[in-house]
Amino acid sequence: MFTCAYLEFALTRAWMRRGWLACLLWPLSLLFGLLVSLRRNLYRLGMKQATRLPVPVVVVGNIFIGGTGKTPLVIWLVDALRQAGYTPGVISRGYGVRQGEVRPVTDASCAQEVGDEPSLIAERSACPVMVGRARVAVGRALLAAHPEVDVIVSDDGLQHYALARDIEIVLSDARGNGNGWLLPAGPLREPASRRRDFTVSNAAGCGDSDSVPAGVFAMQLETDQIEWLQDRSCRQPLAALNQEGGVAAVAGIGNPARFFATLMQAGLRFEAVALPDHYDFVRNPFAGLPAALILITEKDAVKCRAIEAIKNDSRIWVVPVTARIDGALAEHIVEKLRERPTA
Repeated sequence: MFTCAYLEFALTRAWMRRGWLACLLWPLSLLFGLLVSLRRNLYRLGMKQATRLPVPVVVVGNIFIGGTGKTPLVIWLVDALRQAGYTPGVISRGYGVRQGEVRPVTDASCAQEVGDEPSLIAERSACPVMVGRARVAVGRALLAAHPEVDVIVSDDGLQHYALARDIEIVLSDARGNGNGWLLPAGPLREPASRRRDFTVSNAAGCGDSDSVPAGVFAMQLETDQIEWLQDRSCRQPLAALNQEGGVAAVAGIGNPARFFATLMQAGLRFEAVALPDHYDFVRNPFAGLPAALILITEKDAVKCRAIEAIKNDSRIWVVPVTARIDGALAEHIVEKLRERPTA
């Protein structure tokens, strides 16, 4: 477990600068970039056909491999669209979903089968969510099951060109574009210069949203309370935690450092435990922690609550976060959606 996390950390660290390892892999990144450009141009020139669904599609994605905070942004976007009078639905890859499988995410769904992020989105946004690898098939299934949906938000899927989209939102975090190189020499799936409609910077943990470049919308992740895993209606203020006996913060997300930075900004002192992204918790990482209080992310909570030994650990508390973004972004998105020709 920790070996995997260490390797992931080491590789991500190498991607933040142009050191010897990145330079060694740079020729391969040129080949990767050529393949990315070829694939994208096949769709742009019409040699491969993208499928357009009967409702607008908004894609939320990132070019930096790994987590940048898409889930809170998707939840924020669903709420913003609902306030504008739309009935949104969400489609997602669903970590762990088998090839060709399309599944709805319901209250009875197991996070290990439909993915932790889709489960959290369905829980927090209370909108229809469908998962599967083929985005077009997933979108069609969502509309067939929920004909009232009039706009689809694609959680990730920026590089799934087979699904035509009306709006692309690219999200980054404090790591920016790393060393600026494509995989495997750097962390980018596509060039940083790729077109998009809107750019959002997850400034959580960097402490200064004023440093966000012009034309980029800053996103802050806010939290002021924690919720008991055994009973989420039991809450207490984050700033008033009793730290006697020690606090541990455990995160199995794409960028655990962001979660830890949020807690440090709240003035907490804790032992940080970074797990691999999408960690399944089959092996209990909490059992050997000598802490009186353990803080976890909402994404991890959807899996932890299904495991008896973890769910019954009274030390575990969940840290919910809410995205705060300049309201002008929602206005621009709605304006662009209304410009879309009706089918």
